[in-house]
Amino acid sequence: MNNTQFGGLTQKAKNQIPATSEAMKSASKPVVSYSGTQQNELLAALPRTDLEEMFDHLELVPMPFGKELFEYGSKLEYVYFPTTAIVSLLYVMEDGATTEIAVVGHEGAVGVSLFMGERATCSAVVQSAGYGYRLKTQYLRDAFNRGGALPQLLMRYTNALFAQMAQNAVGGRHSSIEQKLCRWLLDRLDRSASNELKVTQELISIMLGVRRESITAAAGKLQDEGLIQYRRGNITVLDRAGLEEYAGECYKVAKSEYDRLLMDVAR
Repeated sequence: MNNTQFGGLTQKAKNQIPATSEAMKSASKPVVSYSGTQQNELLAALPRTDLEEMFDHLELVPMPFGKELFEYGSKLEYVYFPTTAIVSLLYVMEDGATTEIAVVGHEGAVGVSLFMGERATCSAVVQSAGYGYRLKTQYLRDAFNRGGALPQLLMRYTNALFAQMAQNAVGGRHSSIEQKLCRWLLDRLDRSASNELKVTQELISIMLGVRRESITAAAGKLQDEGLIQYRRGNITVLDRAGLEEYAGECYKVAKSEYDRLLMDVAR
């Protein structure tokens, strides 16, 4: 993957960062709090006793823009529960072409691995900077062997994630550029704290696997219709309901699956 596209460090630059002692790492480790974990909807849905048992294993970590959590074919060492960050799940072709297959924010988890030696089937890159909690995959595997609330919740979430992937695949083949852009914006809006998104047209074109000129034309059309306002590197959603209507089935199927998951959890 081209690190310059996402702001990632090159390996050479990483090697130049001074090593930090284990004592300093542990001293600066953020404290995991109950209120903090409630920012992720999956963690918030766990019984309090189950969640507090995880505190010694959860780690609050910064998730800067462009950070690659894992790449295709790599060993999955951690599962991440974003709180304020947004993560793109990407499929990268041998020629470097990239397509987003799903997006995960405060509603979900990234890197769920149930089997020893399991490898990533896609890459995961932070698209909107923020924070999240990470948990070693071995703890997760042990939890699945024990049973209980955590594995049940993650299995139900995985169904919702598959629905998003399936709809993205269908939408990628049968939807117009404008519908794809509407769905892409709505997916981020669902996981953002405001109606403003800091993103370039170039990045959107990479994520959707289309030409930048096509995104420019589609964004211009949506702006002319009063649905969005676009300024360099910033998109403001003016009419969410209009975007949803424009996106149509391309967005609604996956969204309804997530809504059903949350209703089931609430019950």
